[in-house]
Amino acid sequence: MLFYMKVQFLKMQGAGNDYIYVNEMEYPIACPEKAAIEWSCPHTGIGSDGLVLIGSSDKADFRMRIFNADGSEAKMCGNASRCIGKYLYEQKLTDKTTITLETLSGIKTLLLHPDNQCRVNSVTVDMGIPQDIHSVDLGEGYPYTKGIAVSMGNPHLVIFVEDINRVDVAQAGALLEQHPLFPDRVNVEFAEIKDSGHIRMRVWERGSGITQACGTGACATAVAAAFTGQCKRETDIQMDGGTLHIHWDDRTLYMTGPAITVFEGSIEYNEITQ
Repeated sequence: MLFYMKVQFLKMQGAGNDYIYVNEMEYPIACPEKAAIEWSCPHTGIGSDGLVLIGSSDKADFRMRIFNADGSEAKMCGNASRCIGKYLYEQKLTDKTTITLETLSGIKTLLLHPDNQCRVNSVTVDMGIPQDIHSVDLGEGYPYTKGIAVSMGNPHLVIFVEDINRVDVAQAGALLEQHPLFPDRVNVEFAEIKDSGHIRMRVWERGSGITQACGTGACATAVAAAFTGQCKRETDIQMDGGTLHIHWDDRTLYMTGPAITVFEGSIEYNEITQ
């Protein structure tokens, strides 16, 4: 039996990291992996880095699930969480300016910054405590031999380079994503230190490839730079799609950046049911 419905969505982006946002409390998607692959395609679908579902939670105010463009489920995305804050407030699903969000990497807190017209253009996310920060030896046969591993609830490998413009992100990123040190694959950030408060970064995201930005990747890069003594614990991370401000206090890390609605629309969703 074929089930059909027309799903309303918003396409939103944070620093160029663009996803399709659907309120699954109103539009339940039984097979989000398949929908993410089909809808993320730029030629035959909507075009995006993936699909984000916003749902109810018995642990927090709301729940977020993220599916990459290849259908794999991600644990966390800082850029997506900021956009969810904007979505919830502007769609009048909440009037709170401090929102808790359940993710696969734990509960995150969103601090919204609405203007006097009740529009949310920026959000600060309490990203929690960075974990498992250590240097790694990548060995022979790889374009880079050393890096810094950081967990922001999802795995990251930060590679510091002298000239970001000379990095072949596609070739190196695809290879390092599959490094045997990371059995669940890894997000790879290439970072050039500009000064003690400014880093230029490009990213290869597992499951999506090159993206304009990565919120957790920006956080991991800031942590790795502070860990190696190259930057302060408060820094700006400039990515292809925009800049995020990262502040790492004695424990918790905070990320502040933009949340922008690109357009809204509807798309057909079909599934075969028994």
